Amino acid sequence: MDEFIATFFNVEVIRAASPILLQGLWMTLLLVLVAVPLGIAGGVLLAVLSVFRHPAVRWPLIAWVDFFRAFPPLVLLVFIYAGLPFAGIEIGAFGCVAIGFFLNTSSYYGEILRAGIESIPRGQVEAARSTGLSAAQTMTWVVLPQAVRNVLPDLVSNTLEVVKLTSIASVVALPELLFQARQAQSVTYNPSPIVAAAIIYFLLLWPFVRLLSRLEHKAVARR
Repeated sequence: MDEFIATFFNVEVIRAASPILLQGLWMTLLLVLVAVPLGIAGGVLLAVLSVFRHPAVRWPLIAWVDFFRAFPPLVLLVFIYAGLPFAGIEIGAFGCVAIGFFLNTSSYYGEILRAGIESIPRGQVEAARSTGLSAAQTMTWVVLPQAVRNVLPDLVSNTLEVVKLTSIASVVALPELLFQARQAQSVTYNPSPIVAAAIIYFLLLWPFVRLLSRLEHKAVARR
């Protein structure tokens, strides 16, 4: 047991690695603060465009969403990081990760919000238009707020997945939490920093898991 603790829960190693682990945590939080709003904004745009039934809009939109939902995010990230320099675009690891996350997560947010929009009865849209609201005002003030409420558990669940997905940024040497933990492990020859990073992820996400559970229970109670 002592050997197990010394290998995976070595307090001295974790204490020595804590400065770079904290740096990685701040980078992870910054990435989340960029990736989640970008993904939601892109998702709203895709969901609103899905209202248009014209083939010139509908089919390219379906192809876009299906492609980025099916394309592995890790491969997409590597492709962007390795490919953009050949196009003469140098935006660094953080910019590449932000673009990759935007393309991937906006497709998922878009499908969730599209389902929310389609759950709103057509009569409410017609009633809003009859009061003099424009189509844009109806979507902004009537449809979207109700759509978000209807799919809020799914939005929170997808956001949790986005936060966990930030760990793949380590493959392009972005110094987020997992990358820093692996760096500390390579220096100390001890896996304790990886375990510490896993605990940090758990403490970061557990409150949102509990929030998601409450939202799901409320959604079931409303049915």
